[in-house]
Amino acid sequence: MLKITNLHATIGTKEILKGINLEVKAGEVHAIMGPNGAGKSTLAGVVAGKEDYETTAGLIALNNEDISEMSPEERAHKGIFLSFQYPVEIPGVTVTNFIKTAINQSRKAQGLEEMSAKDLLQKIKEKAALLEIDRKFLSRSLNEGFSGGEKKRNEIFQLAMLEPKLAILDETDSGLDIDALRIVANGVNKLKSKDNAVIIITHYQRLLDYIVPDFVHVLYDGKIVKSGGKELAHELEAKGYDWIKKEVSSL
Repeated sequence: MLKITNLHATIGTKEILKGINLEVKAGEVHAIMGPNGAGKSTLAGVVAGKEDYETTAGLIALNNEDISEMSPEERAHKGIFLSFQYPVEIPGVTVTNFIKTAINQSRKAQGLEEMSAKDLLQKIKEKAALLEIDRKFLSRSLNEGFSGGEKKRNEIFQLAMLEPKLAILDETDSGLDIDALRIVANGVNKLKSKDNAVIIITHYQRLLDYIVPDFVHVLYDGKIVKSGGKELAHELEAKGYDWIKKEVSSL
């Protein structure tokens, strides 16, 4: 599904990604872990096409199509979804209206007609029930006055409604208490299928107790320096990242 080859990227004059190679297949969950400043959020942003970053070398392919030069909007229409560490507030725009616009823009890009009001309402009911979302929540202004948990749950609702091929969850667990973490994780687990894939970017192992990854990758100084199964996340939790630094420096 996603294949990244020798990816290099900069912010301004500073090189952040220094040759990333990663392949994510349909049906898989990959976790990207690493210390602050390793390049985790940069990787997420570059894959999603955020304009803050400049790709200087390498290839990003989605379903064998090179998307390296596509805009964020084009990549989203191709099926890439990026959750944010700090979702923005949009006063005056309800959650329902926001998602209606997003869905219909995506359908328009695919040459499809707008979703009918009846079908949209039915889908909203189904996904809201799946994620344990109160219908009153959907009439509130997007993220305005939302708690951290509500913002993250809203993003998972957007994920459920848009049904992307690849979901990139950038520190979705940041600032969540145990109950909110469980609800968000349960939502992601319910949305996983053999036809989509998930990349989870996190500092901590605790989220991976709820969303069990098929593969764990350690990003350090702009490179993936170690990969393994879910047990690697437990090892990182127990040892921290110092042992990774020592291992890398000894190479």
